[in-house]
Formats: sequence, structure tokens, C-alpha cells
Amino acid sequence: MRTRLTRHRLILRWLKFNAVGALGIGVQLAVLLTLKSGFRLRYLFATALAVEAAVIHNFVWHERYTWADCVQPSWPKSLPRLLRFNLTTGGVSIIGNLALMKLMVDLGHMNYLVANAVAIALCSLANFLVSEKWVFEEDSSVTDSPQEDYPRQD
Repeated sequence: MRTRLTRHRLILRWLKFNAVGALGIGVQLAVLLTLKSGFRLRYLFATALAVEAAVIHNFVWHERYTWADCVQPSWPKSLPRLLRFNLTTGGVSIIGNLALMKLMVDLGHMNYLVANAVAIALCSLANFLVSEKWVFEEDSSVTDSPQEDYPRQD
């Protein structure tokens, strides 16, 4: 029974992660479009800034929505978590996006917005796993009860 509840919780978290990620994609593409087309920045520099904007956006939502049953947002706990999130998922996203963008745009002659959407999707699973296992590890002050497999009732 416990395994089924844990699996159910993980699937629900994956769905929440993707919902937040969809919003983050909107943020990233809007920032990229604005920086590249509006401010005429080079696409790789604009991509790095757009990814960082999405990373910060996603962290706030993940902490308060996706992993709300595991962590308690507070400045002393959130800042180290943001650092871990930025170094891991931010690193995967920025390095992955830049490498994939370089390949797809320069070598594959793909439109930069289409290439960016593909790059985001390819980095998503790695980011979820890192976030689940290390960034948003369960905070003992949130789940000290034996019913830890159930969502918190506020």
C-alpha cells in the first residue's frame, strides 16, 4: 500500500512539475523573444538570460506548489534551496539549452524559438529527477507524522 501511495504522490508531483514547467516555458520564450527581437541581443546570450528568468520563476512555483507537501518556504531554508536549484536545474537548463540551441540553430538551421522549445523538453526529465532527489528533499518539520504519504491538510 505504501509503495502505491508513494508512486501516486510521485506521479502527481511529476504532473505539477510539468504544469509549472509549462508556465516557465511561456516565461522563457517571452523573455527570449523580447531580448532577441526587441533588444536585438545575440540568440545565445538571450537564451541564457531567458533560461535564468524561467529557472527563478519555476523555483518559486515548485517550492510553493509542486513540493509544497515536502518543504516549508522560509528565507533561511529557501535561499540554500534556490542555490541548489539554480546550480543543478539551472545548470542543466542553461548548458543543455545552449548546447542544443547551438546544434539545432547553427548546424540544423532550425528556427530559434522551435529549437528552444525542443531543448526545454529534452532537459525536463533530468531537472525533475535532480529536484526530487536533492533540491526539494523532504523537510522533517513538514512531514514528521506517520501519514507522510498523504498531502498536508492546511
